Amino acid sequence: VQLQASGGGLVQAGGSLRLSCAASGRSVRTISNNDMGWFRQAPGKEREFVAAIRWNGGSAYYADSVKGRFTVSRDNAKNAVYLQMNSLTPEDTAVYYCAVRIQGEYISAQSYRYWGQGTQVTVSS
Repeated sequence: VQLQASGGGLVQAGGSLRLSCAASGRSVRTISNNDMGWFRQAPGKEREFVAAIRWNGGSAYYADSVKGRFTVSRDNAKNAVYLQMNSLTPEDTAVYYCAVRIQGEYISAQSYRYWGQGTQVTVSS
């Protein structure tokens, strides 16, 4: 399974970015069939949960630090998951990853597999 996160970049504090996660090759239907999560990892820190969404988009879950600012969504017809990030702060600077939830708690990285290549988000003050 190959996942690719994209859409990162450099943005000023208060700005917005929209991240995308897509699957490729024979794993193209991996996203549409599974719960998906977004995590991030800042330099020197552990990977932390950001958001997750059920396979049918029926429920979404957020870390307290991003609640009200970030929105996770999906388009199963396009086999893609998105993370809309608004009101960004320098504390949001990290590499952002998408992954497939296999089982277990949504907030735990141990519940996920098939981590895609991350995309760097840098927020300047």
